[in-house]
Amino acid sequence: MTQQPGSWPAPPASPYGQPPAQVPGVLPPKSNELWTPERVDQVPGTGFGLVQLRVAPITSGLAAGAMIAGIASILVSTLVLCFGLIGIEDGWGGWVGGAFALLSVLLGGGAVGVALFARRLIRRSGRDGRVRFTGHGIALAGIWCGGSGLGIAVLTLLLVVLLQST
Repeated sequence: MTQQPGSWPAPPASPYGQPPAQVPGVLPPKSNELWTPERVDQVPGTGFGLVQLRVAPITSGLAAGAMIAGIASILVSTLVLCFGLIGIEDGWGGWVGGAFALLSVLLGGGAVGVALFARRLIRRSGRDGRVRFTGHGIALAGIWCGGSGLGIAVLTLLLVVLLQST
């Protein structure tokens, strides 16, 4: 038993660009799904449609990495102070403090650079169907932590060298 071509049901009536009120066979999206239909465009002259999915925003991994590197820079800069002051009398404080200061400066400078790149990526995301990144505040924290760690390490190393030379 076959249907005649003239007896087929017509596609749901909807203006182009507007989703039909009820598409048979398609369940409504659940509220906790990450990928939910945002828009359904019906292909003219067919019973098919194109679905544009809504993508949940993603926290930028670059911003999080920059913040972690900035915090590590602050922690390493405290080692500059600790080893620098402990080794002042024996003469090795400046050398060990300088080694840790170099590590802290590299971490802090890298954190600032990556955080600036992450802020630009976050600002430009979400256009033309791209994934939208969040984490502007995390990137800003990476800039502040990296700059603070860099500054603390340099100032502490200068203090240790000044105290060791006297």
